[in-house]
Amino acid sequence: MKLNQLAMGARFEYKGMVLTKTGPMTAATEQGGQHFIPKFAVLKPVAGETPPPRAESRKLDSEKVLAAFEAYHATALRLSDESARMALSSARARFLASLE
Repeated sequence: MKLNQLAMGARFEYKGMVLTKTGPMTAATEQGGQHFIPKFAVLKPVAGETPPPRAESRKLDSEKVLAAFEAYHATALRLSDESARMALSSARARFLASLE
């Protein structure tokens, strides 16, 4: 299993240590020391404990995301000079094209 599949507070084994998930890429030892856990790390459930259920992925509403992006873009255009506006418009076009 991977760290992003675990709920906050879930316990697991990594490199022979029993750790508790404390953040998106961090975990604490039973003694309190913090460790960085890479996204590619393969983790094992703690022996004798039931592995926690998989964390559900959150679906994004594409219309809300696009509306938020357009609001951000409009603000950026208002705060920019002419040359920056041209660069922002070009970046907006590339962003929207990448969604297709």
